[in-house]
Amino acid sequence: MRVRSIGFSTTFSTYFSNPRNLHLFYSTRRFSHSDMSVVNKSFHPFEKSRLDALLNRRFFYAPAFEIYGGVAGLYDYGPPGSSLQANIMSEWRKHFIIEDHMLELDTTIMTPAPVFETSGHVARFADWMVKDTKTGDVLRADHLVKNVLEARLAGDREARGLAAQPKDDEKDKKRKKKAKTVVVQLADELVKEFESILAQLDNYSGPEIGELCRKYDIRNPDTDNEVGEPQQFNLMFASSIGPTGQHPGYLRPETAQGHFLNFSRLLEFNNGRVPFASAQIGRSFRNEISPRAGLLRVREFTMGEIEHFVDPEDKSHEKFREVRDTVLSLLDRHVQVGGSTQVTQMTIGEAVDKGIVANETLGYFLVRINLFLIKIGINPKRLRFRQHMANEMAHYATDCWDAEIENATGWTECVGCADRAAYDLSVHSARTGQPLVVRQALKEPIVTEKEVPEFNKKVVGKTYGRDASILQKAVGEMDESQLTKLKGELAQGQATISAEGKVFTITSDLLAIERKTFKQSIREFTPNVIEPSFGFGRILYTLLEHSFWCREQDIERGVLSLPPVVAPTKVLIVPLSAKEEFDPLVQEVSTKLRKAGIFSRVDDSNTSIGKRYARNDELGTPFGVTLDFASVQNRTMTLRERDTTDQLIGSIDDVITVLTELVQGTIDWPAACKRLPAYDGVQAVD
Repeated sequence: MRVRSIGFSTTFSTYFSNPRNLHLFYSTRRFSHSDMSVVNKSFHPFEKSRLDALLNRRFFYAPAFEIYGGVAGLYDYGPPGSSLQANIMSEWRKHFIIEDHMLELDTTIMTPAPVFETSGHVARFADWMVKDTKTGDVLRADHLVKNVLEARLAGDREARGLAAQPKDDEKDKKRKKKAKTVVVQLADELVKEFESILAQLDNYSGPEIGELCRKYDIRNPDTDNEVGEPQQFNLMFASSIGPTGQHPGYLRPETAQGHFLNFSRLLEFNNGRVPFASAQIGRSFRNEISPRAGLLRVREFTMGEIEHFVDPEDKSHEKFREVRDTVLSLLDRHVQVGGSTQVTQMTIGEAVDKGIVANETLGYFLVRINLFLIKIGINPKRLRFRQHMANEMAHYATDCWDAEIENATGWTECVGCADRAAYDLSVHSARTGQPLVVRQALKEPIVTEKEVPEFNKKVVGKTYGRDASILQKAVGEMDESQLTKLKGELAQGQATISAEGKVFTITSDLLAIERKTFKQSIREFTPNVIEPSFGFGRILYTLLEHSFWCREQDIERGVLSLPPVVAPTKVLIVPLSAKEEFDPLVQEVSTKLRKAGIFSRVDDSNTSIGKRYARNDELGTPFGVTLDFASVQNRTMTLRERDTTDQLIGSIDDVITVLTELVQGTIDWPAACKRLPAYDGVQAVD
């Protein structure tokens, strides 16, 4: 018989049984770049409803507790979503922890209240919300302003004939509760005002947002009712530890505090040296006001956080010279305050030299974040770094940049990179009395001289009794110049000191001030912290959106072009027949792929081979191998690439070798086409 033959006689089948002849046949037919299929991924405009339907149908993720009606902001990941997130996190570990020699942690989720009282989260970890004055519905204030003003600008553009009004899927409308777009042309001055407000919206305080709502008549889009004044809402989930309820606690809103509280142990593990970085992947919880954007705003999520501890007097980075010529898309705070969102393409070296990015260590991590996101499949043209404006800066930060990724909802923060200075270590040390500091031996001792006051405690106590401590405290708090002046007055006979409403007259028999020499061989300091913080759920969703497209010939055939490094399944094994004679070969190929560290899946269903490949294209599987009757007889196998659907052919071992290199990223598809011949539908068997 002949399998998919278009020209070869069955008498040639014995020819292929000779490996030498098989190799000779392959070596004469190699793909050239001009032979490769050209794919137009933008032929069909992106439709979010199609992507959402695919993700729901293939169970990437779904609302948690769905059969009970679900709870907003909580999602369960299905098999492909779980694998995709695990692969993203695995690559994160390699990219950051392994390449930059970081110390990995796993700290607790439940946290005693005093920790977050000290860190400032209890007082300041909050968002502004507003209530519908009639229904009591709660909305996040800044999101309300953003949605309403964007809808008005969209209506203005349509009225001017500049853009067509997008048509949302009904289900998507209900879930998002977007402001309705009304086609009305606005005055040019009002358009500029709205654009300026949106450019710096994150910089407005709660009262200022309230003023915007009144000035521009911003109402609840669901009811058209007015909203009340913005109120702060703390985002932490409160709980208690133990059966008595006497020990209040919180579910952590970030993993960072676990790093800081273990600083002394980490420092000791690192032989007492800085700089060093600790890293952690773990669950965090935030009681979001109105989570209506799928994975982009949830109440429980997985984070990856890095705390890089550095000398406050030296924030250079030893590897910065390797990245200083990397160009990033930067949106600094001054541009935003000016009412613009225009990004600037600039090397990180220039940005640090000009003071736009605060220091080399912060700049180094911005580049590393950029490289990581592009490596896992984020479109670099839809990635920017936006600097926080003064009013939106976290209470612990001195500078902060967000890696924002563009998606159907706009620009979304997916990674934050902040210079937390010494805030956290300082406040925890002050609260607990534990020194969270670095003691560093100096190469050359520092010799200093200073005035030192010494009281005659017996005489002072006898003279002033209980007030002696007030006097001692007042003198102890004097600086060098004040002590020098006091010393001169004592040399003249006596001096007068006022403290806490009391006046003390002292003489040299009560207090002596002498100049002493000090030799310092140890420098003690509290390190500063540079913190990159990753939200894996947001990264996962934006990656899915950037990867999704529909085939030019059939809009119903959706594809997720996930890179092999993160794809849930790397290879699909497709046996052409369910006959028993295929079983040993399927088992052999599957075993060899597993031993090569490649996750594969067998699809031996009764549907056509085209449908089997199509549904795995939806899962983002980058490669597929087909085993047919010729495979059984000749031990050959075809290799299919997902995006182009082009196929190559080779011996089973040769194909697995090429597959391994493709999955590991050491070669790309054009290189594979030079290693294996093109498959044109011809395999002959007896």
